[in-house]
Amino acid sequence: MIPIRRNGLLYYRFETLAAQRGVDHAVFTRLGGLSKPPFASLNVGATVGDDPAAVHENRRIVFAEMGLSPDEVVTCYQVHSAAVAPVGARHGGQVIPATDGLMSAESVALFLRFADCVPIILYDPVRRAVALVHAGWRGTAAGIAGVGVARMAEQYGSRPGDILACIGPSIGPCCYRVGEDFRQAITAQWPDAAAYIARRNGVLHADLWEMNRRQLVDAGVGHVEVAHICTACHNDEFFSHRGDGGRTGRFAALVRLR
Repeated sequence: MIPIRRNGLLYYRFETLAAQRGVDHAVFTRLGGLSKPPFASLNVGATVGDDPAAVHENRRIVFAEMGLSPDEVVTCYQVHSAAVAPVGARHGGQVIPATDGLMSAESVALFLRFADCVPIILYDPVRRAVALVHAGWRGTAAGIAGVGVARMAEQYGSRPGDILACIGPSIGPCCYRVGEDFRQAITAQWPDAAAYIARRNGVLHADLWEMNRRQLVDAGVGHVEVAHICTACHNDEFFSHRGDGGRTGRFAALVRLR
């Protein structure tokens, strides 16, 4: 990923998408906002216990950096599902209920929040469509990455082979320690997940990066960029539920068609 330091902020762009003229995107860090510990400082999560005024201002900072006003942005109430909803300019300024992915063929900005779960951006430069997905372990178990590809095909006529996919900063296999109950729960929904859970020094570690990359490849996506940035290892830059002991903020990921 490409780091960008500007206006007191640090955020990242994927090399794959930075080379595309038709899309704008950013994955922000926790740096450059107004929130106080344990939400310091660019927390954009409104349901974690932070001061609402600070969250509002942090979102304004993020949107302004991307040249956006709040009524040009659509988000959703994330519930760890595999639902991906189509949206358009008419949804600007709205919060879509109970979904974990947004997609559009219009220039509205899609905005989601993360703290260890996997951000996935899908961009179809042929049909001019984009999606942003939040893949926690439950969403991964339910195959939300592949659902996003399928929904773009249904809604916009996207061919999976044309889609460019990017997997962003999230907890890596180095830090995602899990128990036997996790292995049983995720493999009950998706048996292939067992291939991405390994025992290291007597402890199980799960690889959400590879799980989601595999789902994208299985869905027919030909190009997948993986950031390989672990939010728990780098909780100086990113909010991390694991790395911060369970009480922390959320960092922003946004994408829009130009």
